[in-house]
Amino acid sequence: MTRALPPLGWFRAFESAARLSSFTRAADELGLTQSAVSQQIRSLESRLDCTLFERKHRGIELTDKGRRLLPEVTTSISGLRAVVDAFDRTEHTTLLTINTSVSIAQWVLAPRLGAYMSREPGIRVRLVTSVWPDHMRRSDANVHIRFGGRRVEEADARQLGTTSLSLVASPTLIGQPRDVQLSDAELAEHSLVQSVGTRDVWSRCAPQFGYEPANHDGILVDSHGLAIDMARSGAGIAFTNEWLAQPLLADGSLIRVHPHSIQGSDGYWVSVTSTRNIDVAQRFVAWLLE
Repeated sequence: MTRALPPLGWFRAFESAARLSSFTRAADELGLTQSAVSQQIRSLESRLDCTLFERKHRGIELTDKGRRLLPEVTTSISGLRAVVDAFDRTEHTTLLTINTSVSIAQWVLAPRLGAYMSREPGIRVRLVTSVWPDHMRRSDANVHIRFGGRRVEEADARQLGTTSLSLVASPTLIGQPRDVQLSDAELAEHSLVQSVGTRDVWSRCAPQFGYEPANHDGILVDSHGLAIDMARSGAGIAFTNEWLAQPLLADGSLIRVHPHSIQGSDGYWVSVTSTRNIDVAQRFVAWLLE
């Protein structure tokens, strides 16, 4: 006998808490109390007979089973939202759905989308963001922007920016208002912020800067955008994508702590992933590449 599906609200509470890494912020987003969100997630865990979150003193973290469930739930909720969007759409409005990383949404799209919307009246934009590459495919997205190497199956993918990697820091942390070159010992005095999950790791790249990789411990984050945030806040020196950091380098919020950059193996790629509204999607990609 087939068991009844858990209520949609349980899944919504789980997806929101996982995305925001907080029961409290999920409650604010859903218009519920923190205890209600916590109870719904406990009910879902009981129904699935597994633990989805590790409850820690300073927050929550997905378990392996929670990480396995999240992309399926996110895809399903995105599909439902797409159906609702289709009913909400007027005949004069076209919805452009962009599936991208949080880093691109924050550091590339957010400063520029206002100009795009002025250029394309009648277009609504929906951003769907993810951190992990295997979560990023969305069947309802018109445009997909991802981080990684070029894939054979994405022959039409175009590269955004460069793959150059640099060492950047807040001038306040370094005590210098402009670019400098730190010695190996000086670099070791600060935490090194690295983005995990890429093929360019510090142990392989450090010698190209003339540094000893074993001398530098630090902070691991899950995206280049977060590494840039950490550097800007003074948490450490970020080894990160130079193109993504360029706006902050230009306005002096960040400085280089080594004059050279190295060529990374991973970069940002944009492609049109749906035939729906393809003209709008292609115009958006062309505008973005400008």
